[in-house]
Amino acid sequence: MVSLGEIRCFLLDMDGTINLGDTLLPGAMEFMSYLRSSGRQFLFLTNNSSQDGAHYVNKMQNLGIRCNRENVLTSGDATISYLSALRPQARIYLLGTSALEKDFRDHGFVLTDENPEFVVLGFDTTLTYQKLVKACDFIRDGAIYIATHPDINCPVTGGYIPDTGSMIEFIKASTGKVPKVIGKPNKEIIESAFRKIPGVSKTEMAIVGDRVYTDIRTGENAGIASVLVLSGESTEADLQKYGVTATLVLPGVSDIYRELKKYDINKK
Repeated sequence: MVSLGEIRCFLLDMDGTINLGDTLLPGAMEFMSYLRSSGRQFLFLTNNSSQDGAHYVNKMQNLGIRCNRENVLTSGDATISYLSALRPQARIYLLGTSALEKDFRDHGFVLTDENPEFVVLGFDTTLTYQKLVKACDFIRDGAIYIATHPDINCPVTGGYIPDTGSMIEFIKASTGKVPKVIGKPNKEIIESAFRKIPGVSKTEMAIVGDRVYTDIRTGENAGIASVLVLSGESTEADLQKYGVTATLVLPGVSDIYRELKKYDINKK
């Protein structure tokens, strides 16, 4: 059994784990403050590639959480990290928002709609039919096909809107091709976290989240510890439902805070 006190980097889901909408969950402030004061590192991990990291920094800061751009890893960031390791400055046909386009350009990639080496599908809230036509043509012609994350729907006020996973199904129906997917629950987003925070071993990293089929499965797929918190979407019964094993199941992040504090006191 992993000791939470030995974890040096926590990968944190946000909504349902740290906050619910515009409200911090009980103990979240104490937990986040203690991570900093005890010298532990953290990354906020999100599959949403329609927003850049600065959006989530502002969101957390508005809730009173101290963080900066280095504390956020989106699926868009992870895809950029993956491609930078695979083929820097590649020619890419990108289906994504202007924020995602800027991130790719800032990292040296050439965004083009002529003879791309890669087609990258993000959560494109500016999607047009013509973009989909071009993407399908390039994929049929042999461009390497990558998607930032697999979520079918994105929750919004009043319901859901189609997310990248729905676009994946559209392109699959037309081309018969499926992409390499980077975001949760795939291990590639964790590999990007290791590149972002070097020097941390697998036994020193844990993912914390409220969704069994994304957050906890990510830990299982990547071979790192996982903590299911019951402050959001999932119940403990969902572990059996989805066939996933969590390292620990706790009511919320306040319980992690108490365990860390107890570990550090006993260690002195």
